[in-house]
Amino acid sequence: MIDPDKILDKMIARRESTYRAEDCILYALGLGFGSDPTDPNQLSFVYEKNIQTLPTMSLVLGYPGFWLKDPQYKVDWQKVLHAEEQLIIHNPLPPAGTMIGETYIDAIVDRGPNRGAFIYTRKEVRGESDGKLFATVNSNTLARADGGCGGNSKRRVRPIEIPNRKPDDVCVLPTIPQQALLYRLCGDMNPLHADPQIAKGGGFERPILHGRSTMGVAQHAILKVCCEYDPHRIKSINLRFSAPFLPGETLRTEIWQDGANIYFRSLADERDVVVLNNGHVELNTK
Repeated sequence: MIDPDKILDKMIARRESTYRAEDCILYALGLGFGSDPTDPNQLSFVYEKNIQTLPTMSLVLGYPGFWLKDPQYKVDWQKVLHAEEQLIIHNPLPPAGTMIGETYIDAIVDRGPNRGAFIYTRKEVRGESDGKLFATVNSNTLARADGGCGGNSKRRVRPIEIPNRKPDDVCVLPTIPQQALLYRLCGDMNPLHADPQIAKGGGFERPILHGRSTMGVAQHAILKVCCEYDPHRIKSINLRFSAPFLPGETLRTEIWQDGANIYFRSLADERDVVVLNNGHVELNTK
């Protein structure tokens, strides 16, 4: 079980990532871009000619790896789930470069025995040469088997509420059965997303899609509906992961627009189950 006193406020990783246009393409493919290989908007993220970098690329740069599996942290790693994510973009990423990611444990919220514990982390993505801040990634992981650990931090923010009315737009996007296997090549090698036996041990019928890959598909919907595929329009993204999404399912994203504020939720279309909720995107107005 987690010992909060040993890991709270600790920098758990400092990672350097040197990436090329090919890595940006692999990342975009791991989110399903290129599903229509004749669409010039999608091609701008998966073809090296005038390549564009997706806003959420910062999620995988300087990635600390599956650190929860390290025995020193005493986490029951087979029973952890990504709960929330917030990405704040300070500067757009170039299509190639070297970044440093420093990841810290900011808070641990003990929900009590049999209810798990929330582990909040913060990653700062900076340029290796000048320390320029490109992005801040605030993540929340639910350690389902680590409740009662004694963490005394308080939940920091209330979820953003989406409007209580019919959505302004709906965007439906496909995923492929091997999408989790493809997305793993971007750095998140958690076996939950590849090994059927590990998935069953975690309580799932089969390997599920990474939350951040599902988030990237929702990002695609926002870019398509609200941004004319201009990645520089997105300033921040915030959401909750509310249910597992399976590779090969169709993601239906419901969108509400209010000026520079976009609210959304995404559902597994075949099952009509909300998998991403309380979504909010802030757009740049310049």
